[in-house]
Amino acid sequence: MIKRHRWSITLAVSLVACFLVLQEVAVRRAQALSNDTYQELDTFASVLAIVQKNYVEPVTTKRLIDGAISGMLASLDPHSAYLTPDLYRDLEVETRGSFGGLGIEITIKNGALTVVAPIEDTPAYRAGLKAGDQIIKIDDDFTKDMSLTDAVKRMRGPKGSKIKLTLHRNGVPELFTVTLARDVIKIQSVKSKMLPEGYGYIRVTTFQENTGDGVEKAIDEFEAKDHGKIKGVVFDLRDNPGGLLNQAVKVSDDFLDGGLIVYTQGREENQQQKYFSHKKPGFVDYPMVVLVNGGSASASEIVAGALQDQKRAVILGTQTFGKGSVQTILPLDDHSALRLTTARYYTPTGRSIQAVGITPDVDVEPPKETLAAITQQGGEFDENPEIHEADLPHHFQNGQKKDDKNPAPGTGTAPAPGADKGDKGPGAKGAKAKEEKDVQLDRAIDILKHWNSFKLQLAKGETPPDASAAEGDSAKTKGD
Repeated sequence: MIKRHRWSITLAVSLVACFLVLQEVAVRRAQALSNDTYQELDTFASVLAIVQKNYVEPVTTKRLIDGAISGMLASLDPHSAYLTPDLYRDLEVETRGSFGGLGIEITIKNGALTVVAPIEDTPAYRAGLKAGDQIIKIDDDFTKDMSLTDAVKRMRGPKGSKIKLTLHRNGVPELFTVTLARDVIKIQSVKSKMLPEGYGYIRVTTFQENTGDGVEKAIDEFEAKDHGKIKGVVFDLRDNPGGLLNQAVKVSDDFLDGGLIVYTQGREENQQQKYFSHKKPGFVDYPMVVLVNGGSASASEIVAGALQDQKRAVILGTQTFGKGSVQTILPLDDHSALRLTTARYYTPTGRSIQAVGITPDVDVEPPKETLAAITQQGGEFDENPEIHEADLPHHFQNGQKKDDKNPAPGTGTAPAPGADKGDKGPGAKGAKAKEEKDVQLDRAIDILKHWNSFKLQLAKGETPPDASAAEGDSAKTKGD
């Protein structure tokens, strides 16, 4: 017993020494660690040795270290994560707009794996998955205590391979199962068309490498169709989960004639950045309405906040997600990487929307679904509330005082908690969407039709004329 005890102590000391040598390498690359940090690392190495010696099955040091790193980052905030080499490669591919999987944005809410939003024209979208759906099982494995990283890995796979999801939806008394065939998810981040009323419509589903180029192409096409002029534009950012910061800046620049777009503040000097729009000769300030909802997050909120603060566009819809943080990808030597929250971003007037969101100038909620209507269309009743940053575990606050949480250019009315997300824009979900009226888009068109009187009355804090509201739609305007 004494010999074994001495051997275990020797092993623990060796592991501590090895771990500290590795840590010293990292320290030389970054900055010196405090004595307290070394003491905690000593405890960590001791735990590592005990687990390897006593766990019911042999376990590799790499598996334990990877798990420790994942847990460390997951404890910080919902957006920091350890990316294994496979996940890092997936991320690089995803930002280029093509990857294998189902096409859903997921998070963990109240301990349950939850759908934030399905991505348009993907297997998940076509199968009818909705924001707020809880994924109880992936194939035959329960998702309780499953990390986001593990969930993503399980849902990714080769094209054509099948996967079964067991779901819970608010308002549906029983669990239900959907079987999906994985596909190569090729996301067309920019879609555009001319509306019957003669206004341009641009929808951005996510901010990828070429999103800015896609928006510029759409604007050029509108100008060409309208003899060099644009009558007005509806810019749809609903259910856009964000993406690349530089593309959000580029898209904002397309609609602005100089001025600040966004700035970031972090602990390091290189995280204090300001991004400006360029002055443009012959710039035309044509009418513009931006559509947002609870699925509009991060880069979407940067664009909406810039256009709102510079009074370039009217923001219409419901309160946005509230992700006001910047993540930096930090590659490691073994081809893995850290996705680390390194800064907060602020709109041109100094608003942090972290855990708050962008309050629209015109609050328009989509119609609530009814059990009878959904049943007639072969669907299921859904009351799923929008998920916001403030709902996520370990989210951090925006650092601003309560009275200064979201000083938008007015005193906007936030939507009631539990507002339904409704439709995602023209061309969505099958026959049901064709029959369903998009009240937010209709209201946007109505505003463009009455642009001059709307801007005048909005500036006075009055309720502008609303043809849509006369038909029974919900519409509230700042200053009501």
